[in-house]
Amino acid sequence: MRGTLPINLSSDPFRRDRPIILLGWAGGAALTGLFVYLAAMAWIQRSEATDTREALQSAQRQLTSMNTELAKFDGELRLPANAQSIEHSLFYNQLLLRKGISWTGIFNDLEKVLPHNVRLISVRPQVTSANQIILDMVVGSQSPEPVVDMVMRLEGSARFGATAVSSWLPPTQSEPLFRYRVTSNYAPAL
Repeated sequence: MRGTLPINLSSDPFRRDRPIILLGWAGGAALTGLFVYLAAMAWIQRSEATDTREALQSAQRQLTSMNTELAKFDGELRLPANAQSIEHSLFYNQLLLRKGISWTGIFNDLEKVLPHNVRLISVRPQVTSANQIILDMVVGSQSPEPVVDMVMRLEGSARFGATAVSSWLPPTQSEPLFRYRVTSNYAPAL
């Protein structure tokens, strides 16, 4: 007998398509799940955007009402009848700011930066229009070097800032010290 030959007489030959079909169904299920997830995220973001728009509109309405109220109060303050009370208010606010400068704090801070051979003759704090405190001081010493050291210490200090020597006077018979007029920015501790 001769060897047998495998012959398939069917019209559709047998193929092993089951793994491919299972992978197709699994991929379709994964893509469907991903679509559902993305659709849910889009829905959530849409509702959050709506909430954000509503909150923004509410804040805008509040801002508009506050600006209207501010304009009304500003118009009322600018009436000629209220001019005197505004002047008094500004005067008292400036007075309170000046009164809030602590002399004890100024002298404590100056004590930390003044060299032992520099004498503080006078100090006058001034408040600028930008609410900065400037100290106008007159200091004296036997020679110019200690004053230069003091200026360097003032500029390097955390409490004092830009410092300038505006004028100086030599010793006289009645005043045996060199006298210097020094101005310095001052930032007191809060």
